[in-house]
Amino acid sequence: MHQALRSRTVFRPASGAPVAPGPRQHPQHAQHVRSLIDADALRVLHRAARVLLADLPDLTDRLVAALQDLEPAYRAAVTSDPAATWQEVHRSLRHSVSSLIDPRGSRDAARRCSWRIGATRAEQGLPLDALLHAFRLGGSLVWQGLIDETCRTAPEDVRLLVHIASDVWNFVDEHCSLVADAYRQVERQLAWRRENRLRVLAGALLDGASRIADLPETARALDLPEEGRYVVVAATAGRTPEPSAARSALVRGTRAYWHTGAEVDYGIVLLDEADGTGEGRTGEGGTAGEPGRAEGPRACPTLPGPGTPVVPGGARTGVSTAVSGLAAVGDARRLADLALGMCPRAGGTVHLTEHLPAALVVSAPELGAALVDRVLGPLGGLEPADEAVLLDTLAAWLVCEGSAQRAGERLYCHRNTVLNRLRRYEQLTGRSLSRPADLVEVSLALAARGLRTR
Repeated sequence: MHQALRSRTVFRPASGAPVAPGPRQHPQHAQHVRSLIDADALRVLHRAARVLLADLPDLTDRLVAALQDLEPAYRAAVTSDPAATWQEVHRSLRHSVSSLIDPRGSRDAARRCSWRIGATRAEQGLPLDALLHAFRLGGSLVWQGLIDETCRTAPEDVRLLVHIASDVWNFVDEHCSLVADAYRQVERQLAWRRENRLRVLAGALLDGASRIADLPETARALDLPEEGRYVVVAATAGRTPEPSAARSALVRGTRAYWHTGAEVDYGIVLLDEADGTGEGRTGEGGTAGEPGRAEGPRACPTLPGPGTPVVPGGARTGVSTAVSGLAAVGDARRLADLALGMCPRAGGTVHLTEHLPAALVVSAPELGAALVDRVLGPLGGLEPADEAVLLDTLAAWLVCEGSAQRAGERLYCHRNTVLNRLRRYEQLTGRSLSRPADLVEVSLALAARGLRTR
């Protein structure tokens, strides 16, 4: 055995006797002793590692068996493709043991091997914890193999392995970090690709450009059924700092996917089969900003009521009519844009279902302008205040379903005043409010004028 490891006899002086100071060991001598110990430890390490390298198939079999027993996530991998898993383990062990013998010559190859394993397993979806556990199991198996081989051939040299234990485990930690870095990098790339693909599919769906062959993939990506009743919600956040707050206020307790745009966000909302209007029960929780599920199996979407502000800060929301199937979401998006265009600038919500006549004139602005000129044009010769009084009276009378009494209460005037104003309109325009065709034109003209002046 090397002299540096021999025991030394220590003579203890009698009690009370002065202790003579011993000769101080020179630092260079201590360094020399340490170098001798390290050299012997490396010799023992290299001798045992060469034996492990020669018997690598058996070491691989033992590690694969340990993975099957101790790491459930690897069981499926071993069962589905045992040959590929064995080759991966064998390759990793070969590079690891070779690095113990020749660190400089094998380091780069070992690092590339570990990086490739981390990237491949990320693509396959193996959990990172399971992968790191596998690498640590491999390190433990190699370390135990070094000890066992040294005990078998030179038991007196086992204690020398203590001097290189930190190097071995630092190597294991280094490669665990490499594997984790590769795994997370590929995971980020895959997440970006999935998100980008999801945006492309959702964008094509909202644009009405989806191919029929892409609909099943789109349904899976959005976590929405291909067949079902949908509405599209078009929303601007106004001055609200958190767009997610607006989304949460728009849809609760339903399945929805939100597609964020530069100026307008679009929600593809799945309606309950029993509710085709999009105005169901209030649900608790709910999701926004990503695919989500309701808490209950029959959760209904809760969309804001007609004309109701959704969130403070001037948020505007347009809700389409219901359509059948994802293939029709593009049509619903155009209707949601139409409803959004009808929202007041101050903010609010417009359900297109409740404003179909106005939607007709908005969808054909040239015709709407012509209708305004024809039906309301004769009032342009009045003083602006007189014109405003007549138009407000007409609008209030229509809102009150033709009741002069209720219109008067709404306008704070007598019912006879309302009737006199209505007769004056008829005289100026030559139209009769008792004639259904004229009444429809007046209603549409008022809607077109109101939207044009917003």
